[in-house]
Amino acid sequence: MPKLSRFLAQGMAYAAFVGLIAYFSKSPVYTPSDPQMGLIRLSFSHAGARKGECRRLSPEEIAALPPNMRKPLDCPRERLPLLVELHVDGKLIYRRALPPSGIAGDGASTAYERFIVAPGNHRITARLRDTAREEGFDYESEKQILIEPKQNVVIDFRADAGGFKFM
Repeated sequence: MPKLSRFLAQGMAYAAFVGLIAYFSKSPVYTPSDPQMGLIRLSFSHAGARKGECRRLSPEEIAALPPNMRKPLDCPRERLPLLVELHVDGKLIYRRALPPSGIAGDGASTAYERFIVAPGNHRITARLRDTAREEGFDYESEKQILIEPKQNVVIDFRADAGGFKFM
C-alpha cells in the first residue's frame, strides 16, 4: 500500500507541474510594446579605427623578432570608440560613445537600442564617427519612412556597403 500512495503523490505532483506550465504558456499575456505604436531598432556591430598609427619596422627590428612574429608593421591593437547619433524628425533621441569590446579594447563596438514611435511619416537621420576626428561624422544617412502600427524598422550599419541601411 505505501508504494501505491507514493505513485499517487508523484502523479499529483506531475499533474500540478503540467498544469502550471499550461497556465504560463497562455497567461499572463505579454506584449513587448504597444500594438498601436511603431518601433525603430538601431542594431549594429562595427570596429572603429585603430587608436594609433602603424609603424614600419626596420630590417634589424624584424630580424630580432622570432620567425613566427616577423611582420613589416607594428600596429597598436586598441580601437577608438564610436560616436553614434540618431535623430527622428530633427529631434536627437540617441547619442552615445560606444567603447570597443575585448580585454585589450580591440574589438567591435556594438549598439542595440529600441525606440517606440508614433505611427506616421518620420525623417530619420543616423550619424556615426569611427575615426579620431574632433568634429563632424564619417557616415551620415537620412531617410523619410512611413511607419505603421506594429511596424519594426531596423537601422543597420555596414561600412563596406556605404553606411547605414534602413530596413
